[in-house]
Amino acid sequence: MKIGIVDLDTSHPKAWVPILQEMGHEVTAVYDGGTVQDEGAAGAFAEKHGIPVVCDRLSEMPALVDAAIIHNVNWDLHVERARPFAEAGKAILIDKPMAGSARDIRQLLEWSRGGVRIAGGSALRFCEEAEAWRRSHAPEDRVVTALAGCSVDDFNYGIHAYGLLLAIMGPGIASVRSAGVHIQHQIELVWHDGRRAFLSVGVTAGYQPFYATIVSEREVRHLQVDADRLYRSFLAAALPYLAGESTNVPPFPPLGELLEAELAALAARRSLLEGGRTVALDEAAVSSEPGYDGAAFAVQYRMKARGQAR
Repeated sequence: MKIGIVDLDTSHPKAWVPILQEMGHEVTAVYDGGTVQDEGAAGAFAEKHGIPVVCDRLSEMPALVDAAIIHNVNWDLHVERARPFAEAGKAILIDKPMAGSARDIRQLLEWSRGGVRIAGGSALRFCEEAEAWRRSHAPEDRVVTALAGCSVDDFNYGIHAYGLLLAIMGPGIASVRSAGVHIQHQIELVWHDGRRAFLSVGVTAGYQPFYATIVSEREVRHLQVDADRLYRSFLAAALPYLAGESTNVPPFPPLGELLEAELAALAARRSLLEGGRTVALDEAAVSSEPGYDGAAFAVQYRMKARGQAR
């Protein structure tokens, strides 16, 4: 595929482009909207990575690519960034979190129903450790419960814990309940079949790796994810789907399943604000609330990137 890179806010673009090229894809264009980087960043990035076109306007890119990868740290801009590609029928990969409001989730799902191939979210959804556990786990050994977690924050980074839990438990979350905050935010998730699992996300004094503990009827397994191997497994799963190939085994998850992570996080936020009320995912999906504030997060991210905030 010919792939365009949209925004250079994080370390992901420079880490992903070599992987994309090794996989045989051509990164043909780059655009940066200035959310984090200074003017000229796109030109320097293109020169370093051998990208032939720097787009001055995002509207120039759809004609040049088969797919776009959106990396903006302000998740409230993701729909705006995706729109020209969706309208052109191009495939879209949106870095995590895909959206911070139910309104934006509904728009992504509408485009998907219209035939636009959209993927994204946390790479933990496709991590090798969870895949290895699934392959080795006997189906008759029923999962009693699971706990997953990480540090840094409760959404931009915390979404990884939701992705890891979905990789283990599968889709089908029915409701979410905040159990309150003790250093981190503790969250209970209930699946439609009655299974329960738990998350602990948020800032801690030190960095915590991505982890999960899985309790089944016959064993207890602990997973600690190797972050250095995440990107390749994620891109290896997503890119064939975005290219329209049917080689994925198992099939790549539909967008609605991928977005369960973001919907569950929105439900957890609402539950915390309401003192621990159980919030159904169906309720979260139709909400008109603004959700997580992507613009505020982007300001803090930019300041930290410049050494102006901790």
